[in-house]
Amino acid sequence: MLSGKKTLGILGGLGPMSSAYFYEMITAHTRAERDQDHIDIILSSRASTPDRTAFITGASTEDPLPVMIGEICRLAGAGADIIALPCNTAHFNYHAISKASPVPVINIIKLTVEYAKFTGAKRVGVMSTEGSFISGVFAAACREAGIDCIECLPDGRAALTDIIYNSIKRSKKVDPAAFERVADQLAGLGADRIILGCTELSLIKKEFCLSDIYIDSLEVLAACAIEVCGSSTTGFPAPLEKFAKLYRF
Repeated sequence: MLSGKKTLGILGGLGPMSSAYFYEMITAHTRAERDQDHIDIILSSRASTPDRTAFITGASTEDPLPVMIGEICRLAGAGADIIALPCNTAHFNYHAISKASPVPVINIIKLTVEYAKFTGAKRVGVMSTEGSFISGVFAAACREAGIDCIECLPDGRAALTDIIYNSIKRSKKVDPAAFERVADQLAGLGADRIILGCTELSLIKKEFCLSDIYIDSLEVLAACAIEVCGSSTTGFPAPLEKFAKLYRF
């Protein structure tokens, strides 16, 4: 593990609401008795970054990768020692991002899948964007971890796209019944845990009372970021706090 207190750089704006929640989550779940016990954070909200799913699916020719790499370099230049990218879809080319970054970049997808395995999951259902599905990032991470990846059927993916793009990104109320139908589909396909594999879906967990079957990728990223930057977590599920303390680059 990196030694001492480290400054976290957050490449946000992908989308803005989930990035703001990520910052709030880190602050709320850092064990602190005074301001100085929190980690130092540099936050960039590059909302103008081209849409990741649109590029992956071919709906747009605007490649978000150069913008993301440029912003990561700016964060590193401003003093960030570690980068957190609270957007699962943006990890479609993690290798290029990590290679170009002057500092380590936490991999939210790999961590979330590893945490799912840590909890004893054997067959994880994944709620993600169409971009993450097409790029195969979760399927690849599950293969590496040795667990089964169950992804939504076309109608389930269409429902998630509607929830993410027409409700959450527009700051509108989410229909919980529509969300539950997708979860029921994954459970019916044999999932023993369900990953909220789009950080904007984390806002649903914030608003509604979801059962322990769900693994929130944003929570996993936040817990590991707190620990690797030299502080301690509080208020997360006990298994996640234990897992985060084991996190290594």
